[in-house]
Parts: sequence; structure tokens; C-alpha cells
Amino acid sequence: MAEPKFKPVLEQLAYLTKGAAEIIREEELKAKLLESYQKNKSLRVYLGVDPTAPDIHLGHTVVLRKLKHFQDMGHTAIFLIGDFSAMIGDPTGQSETRPPLSREEVQKNADTYLGQVFKILDRKKTEVRYNSEWLGRMSSYDMVKLFAKYRLARMLEREDFSNRLDTSQPISVHEILYPLLTAYDAVELKSDLELGATEQKFNLLVHREIQREYGLPGQVVMTMPILVGLDGERKMSKSLGNYIGITEPSDQMFGKIMSISDNLMWQYYELLTDFTSPVVVRLREEVQMGVLHPMDAKMQLAHAIVAGFHGEDAARKASDEFKLVFRDRQAPTEIPEMRIRWGARPLFNLLTETGLASSRSEAERLIKQGAVELDGQVVNDVKRVVTLNPGDLLPLRVGKKKFLRVVGT
Repeated sequence: MAEPKFKPVLEQLAYLTKGAAEIIREEELKAKLLESYQKNKSLRVYLGVDPTAPDIHLGHTVVLRKLKHFQDMGHTAIFLIGDFSAMIGDPTGQSETRPPLSREEVQKNADTYLGQVFKILDRKKTEVRYNSEWLGRMSSYDMVKLFAKYRLARMLEREDFSNRLDTSQPISVHEILYPLLTAYDAVELKSDLELGATEQKFNLLVHREIQREYGLPGQVVMTMPILVGLDGERKMSKSLGNYIGITEPSDQMFGKIMSISDNLMWQYYELLTDFTSPVVVRLREEVQMGVLHPMDAKMQLAHAIVAGFHGEDAARKASDEFKLVFRDRQAPTEIPEMRIRWGARPLFNLLTETGLASSRSEAERLIKQGAVELDGQVVNDVKRVVTLNPGDLLPLRVGKKKFLRVVGT
């Protein structure tokens, strides 16, 4: 018998279930892992993504990283691009019908997605599929046969549909068909497990049920929590402005991670790193006992995340820069310069002229709060006048993050 290529089942379970919100059902997952171990055969695990937008932020990477964990354990990771289903649009969480995307929009987004996804997944070990491969070929007979396998009453039980019915909001027929069409993805892929966010649970359960209607065992469903954004309250979202994009510069990414609360840091450790749960628990205990400073724990978190997307050198540089600017209160190594007309002007005018403040009232407020430094000295006099001669270099700092070197011309 061939030497098993997989780690023991309990060891796999501990790694694979880290951070999961729900597993339906865990005993089935354990049984599938045991069979995989005994037969020396990989499980087929997939994540389906509709490329409805071009960019990915850290919130999107929570399920991607879980797919990577299965890949780490030797299982087959399938990244399914819903190029067909994206033209319909997932109704999950929607209060109204969204306009379908064009095929060109979907393809453009899909190409961008793949470039970002492989910052996490191993390109050589990832099976990339498009659901247009089978959904685009289905005949009307095939579709009617598929739709006959589910009851309308059950579909209308889902929360977003029932809410829209209660408030007399329209529901288009294509939205009702969405979970059934994507369920056929699971049939074609013959998946053992499907990953998704908690808000997609209804769809995933439909997928599991339809697999059984087609004579398959029925996949395990694993849902992952929604990542809380930088504001510490709402889910990470580009529209809310509380997000961290995975293509952002390393120093910007590092600084944003360092801005989250100490409590939120542990969710980020759990969902955005490969640290095992015992390691995260130990770090948290060290912070609680005062052995480890929360800022040091957060810097370790930021380093791990940034290194994953930009490499160790970039993470180290971003960490050093952060220490220089925020911990040691020194200016960054690279400061932008702006040339302005020489002469005398009130400090609040200088701040608005350079864009360091959006208005006179904001400039005066920043000065009164002691948030403005002029040539390394804090200024809190709103009547302060600044004289700039030709050729003068004047360092300005506003708050913790805004630096500018003003040059008189």
C-alpha cells in the first residue's frame, strides 16, 4: 500500500476548521477526510466566485485562504469563476433586483481576479474552471429538468426573498433560478466540499441538496465569517471605505492594519493568517498577561499579512518605516515636496493651500488640537504666521500620517 500523502485526520481537522463559522456537517467532513486518508485520494474542494467587481480586498480573502488551507493539506483546490452566473447576479443580501452584467464586463473582471487570487493560491496546484463550460451548453430540456428538482416555496423561504415579498419589492424570475444554476456547478465538479461566506449559506445548502438529486453523495458545506472592516463595526466593504485592498502599497497596507482596534486584531489573526489556533491563543494570553505589548502583537500580524502579498523584504521595510514614523515620531524616509509662492501667510492658509486641510475651519481645529508640527515643533496658535523665503525648505506634519516638505519659490 502506498504511503499516505496526507497528515492524520485529526491534525487536518484542527488546521482546516480554524476560523470556520459553520460546518454542515462536521462528522461528514471527518468521514470524508478519513476515506481520503485511507484511499490516498484528495478531496475536491471548491470556491465559486462571481466576478462582479474587479478588485479584491482582505474581506474576500477569508474564504480564499481557507481554500489555500485545503490545498496545503494536499487536497484539490478548485477556483470556480462564475462567468455565466455573474451575468445573473447573486441575490444574496440584495433588497432589489440588480442589473445583469455584460459578458465583456464579467470577463474583464475575471481576468483581474485571477491575477489577484494567485497571490494566495498556488497557481500550479489550482484547478480553475468557468461555469459557462456547462451552463452555457445546457439545453432548455436540461434546465427544465434541473428546475423541477426544487420547490418554489422553499426558495421563497430565504430571508432576502421573504423580506422583499413582505415589503412588496419585485423579485425577478432569474434571481430565483440563480441558486439552482449554481447548484449545477457542484454537480459538474463532483465536489466533496464547498466553501462560502455565512451569508451564502442558503445557496450552499441548495447546492448540497441538488447534488443528491443527481445521485451524488452530497458535499460538506463550510461557511466562513464576514470580516469586520477598519471601523470595527461593519463588514469590510469598498463602498463603506473601511477596506484594505490586496494590491495596495505595502506601507499603506501595513498602516491600515495597525489602525484596527486591539480586539479586532484577533479576528484578523484567525481569518487572515496561517497561524494555527493554539498559536493565536498563546499570543492573546501573552497580551492579556502583559508579557507581549498589543502593538507588538499587531505589528507581527501586519508583517505576516503584508509579507503574504508583497514579500518579506517589503513587509520588513514597511515595519521599519512604521516604527520610524509612529513609534519613534520621526519623519518618513521619503517625504513629498510642494513648491509654493514665497511670502508671509497665516498657518491655516498654508495648510489649506497645500491640501493638508480641506478648509480653514478644519485647519484651525487641527492647530488647536496640537496636531500640526512646523519644522519639528508643535504649533497650537491659530494666529501663527509663517514666513517662507525663496529656496526655504519647511517640513510640515499634520496628525500621524501627513507629511510634506514645502519649498519657497
